[in-house]
Amino acid sequence: MNDDHTRVQEFFGARAADWDSRFPDDGPAYAAAVAELGLREGDRVLDAGCGTGRALPPLRAAVGRSGVVLGADLTPAMLEAAVRAGRDREGQLLLADVAALPLRSESLDAVFGAGLIAHLPRPEANLRELARVVRPGGTLALFHPIGRAALAARQGRQITPDDLRAEPNLRPLLAGSGWRMTSYADEDARFLALAVRED
Repeated sequence: MNDDHTRVQEFFGARAADWDSRFPDDGPAYAAAVAELGLREGDRVLDAGCGTGRALPPLRAAVGRSGVVLGADLTPAMLEAAVRAGRDREGQLLLADVAALPLRSESLDAVFGAGLIAHLPRPEANLRELARVVRPGGTLALFHPIGRAALAARQGRQITPDDLRAEPNLRPLLAGSGWRMTSYADEDARFLALAVRED
């Protein structure tokens, strides 16, 4: 396992047990972001970097019982927390790296990634891997329950020009990874970038 993976596992592993209690009011923001993916009954969707699985219930509601919901995360403790919360009943949990997903090419209709992009060790290659598993015309949502400025303030730091989530950086990053950005919102109450998988 490389150093990037180890750092991610250590960071989230140490926080998994109380992660949900630290952010108890995020549920409606997750549900609203999932609604913007435009999922239909029977669709196949991945929550990439699913953590404790907070997106799994709204994803399951969107695709119905005939759909497929997968949650992939690199950190065993996060997946264990998802199971304790009962979210494994909403989708299949995979201990997997989003940089090398154990999924067939073009097997999904959509990918949801909450707080994901800041933790990708090789963003362009990692986003290309997400594009690989999504059919042409499928969608990607990069989400955070608060915007960039609010998150920076919470963490006691400043937003820097090289922030990957800044629109001037994210749009070409997505374009170079097989995605076309279709909308971008960076507000105090949420960050949500939507993209479509190019042919």
